[in-house]
Amino acid sequence: MKKSVCIATYNGENFIRRQLDSIIKQLNQEDEVIIVDDGSKDQTVQVIKNTFDKRIQVHVNDKNLGVIKSFEKAISLATGDILFLCDQDDVWEDDKVETVLAAFEYQKADLAIHDAYVVDGDLNIINPSWNEYNHNNINQGIFGNILKNAYTGAFMAFRREIVPDILPFPSAIEMHDQWIALVCMMKKKKIVFIQKPLMKYVRHGGNVTGVKRRSLSTQISGRLRTISAILGYKR
Repeated sequence: MKKSVCIATYNGENFIRRQLDSIIKQLNQEDEVIIVDDGSKDQTVQVIKNTFDKRIQVHVNDKNLGVIKSFEKAISLATGDILFLCDQDDVWEDDKVETVLAAFEYQKADLAIHDAYVVDGDLNIINPSWNEYNHNNINQGIFGNILKNAYTGAFMAFRREIVPDILPFPSAIEMHDQWIALVCMMKKKKIVFIQKPLMKYVRHGGNVTGVKRRSLSTQISGRLRTISAILGYKR
């Protein structure tokens, strides 16, 4: 199975080399890494181009599109059988790809998601489980996942066949990972949860897709928009 790793970058020069080093050694020559840079002001693009081989493709947005549209672009450009989503500043464990692929091969997953170590910027472990740390409930269903998203994109991989079901991302949604999970639930796709932590998930102020505190009104508005997107889903 050909693998595509989809990454959205923005001002990630301090982290991207470390992350790509942890990924590229797990890929074959026919695999690919699709990076969409959202107009970085630092040397992110130069670091990537100067360090890595042709398996890594860099596409720079003409204007800032934001993280959701950048991931949409990366997913649309991917040609692999299995697509992995990835943040710019984490670190994959050496057995991540092998373990995730087994879920597709032996458990016939459409979407696979795993746990992760929670670490600080120096990769010191804060908590051995993101799901415990963030109080996630993977089995909570559609309504529960609207109230609290338990699916983190950086831990996701899915079959290419679901791409037409999830793209384009509706403009109303709060985050792409939540939408992917909700669509898979609505379409009754097989979701496999791997309990093993397969990456170091960095929590610091520079995360592109990190958790941010939002006002109650913002949270309610976002959930209503997500419900609207679900009600308008016709595929």
